[in-house]
Amino acid sequence: MPEFPADAFVGTARAYVRYRPAYPASMLDDLRQRAGITGRGVLLDLGCGPGRVAIPLAPHFRHVWAVDPEPEMIEAGRGEAARVGARNIEWKVGRAEEVEAAAGSVELVTFGESFHRVDQPLVLAHAREWLRPGRCLATMGANSIFQSEAPWHAVVCDTMRKWTGGWAGPKTRAEARKFWTHDATILAGGFSDVTSHEFLVPHVWQVDEIVGYMDATSGASRRRLGANADACHADLKRALLEWDSRGEYADTLWFAYTLARL
Repeated sequence: MPEFPADAFVGTARAYVRYRPAYPASMLDDLRQRAGITGRGVLLDLGCGPGRVAIPLAPHFRHVWAVDPEPEMIEAGRGEAARVGARNIEWKVGRAEEVEAAAGSVELVTFGESFHRVDQPLVLAHAREWLRPGRCLATMGANSIFQSEAPWHAVVCDTMRKWTGGWAGPKTRAEARKFWTHDATILAGGFSDVTSHEFLVPHVWQVDEIVGYMDATSGASRRRLGANADACHADLKRALLEWDSRGEYADTLWFAYTLARL
C-alpha cells in the first residue's frame, strides 16, 4: 500500500474548489476523443475530490459514480454539482480499493491527482474487471505552485520551506511529469495502448490566489500549519509583494493525463 496519510486533505475542500486551477477543457476533450466516449456509458471517478473530473465530464456520460475517502470532499462535490446543474452524479464516501462495481459495467475509470494514493496493482486489477472490453482508464495530474518554472517560483518555495519543515522544496516540471504520468505502472497492470499527453496553459496568479492555494495542499494548509497559519500566509504575501508589488505573477500551468485501454 502507498504511504499517504488518510487525512492529508482534511479541511482543504473549500480551498480546493476555489484555488486549484481547473483541468483545461482542451485536455478533457482530447481525453474523451482518444477514449472514444459514447455518451451512453458510466464514468467511475476514483479519488474524485470536489468533482474536478466528474463534474465537467458528467454531460458526456449517462451516469457518473464519484468516490472519495474524505467526506468533506464529497460534500464539496455535491455542492458544486448542484451549483452547475450536474444531476447524473452519484457521490459516495469510500476507498477506491473497496468499490464494488459489476463486471463490464464501466466505460471509463479516472483518477484526478489521486492514483498515487491507492494500492495501484489492486485497483488496476479491479479496473480490468469493471471496464467493458476495449474501454479505458485515465490518470491525470497537474504541476503545483511548488513545481512551477516561473521566476517567482523560488519566492514561494523559500518562504514556505521555513514554515513547513522542508515540505515545500522546489521541484521542476520534469519532476511533476515523472510523478503524474504512469505509463509503465499501468502497462504492467495489464492494460495496453498506454500513452501520456501534456497540455500547457498560460495563467496569471493574483497574490491572494497563491496564498489561498496553500490551504488546498496537504502540507501547507491551515490545519497542517496550526497556530502558525496566519503568520505563515502573511509572510508569503509580504515576500511575493516585495518581488512584484502589482501582486500578479505570470505562469504556465502544466497538465497531463495517461490513457490506457483494456
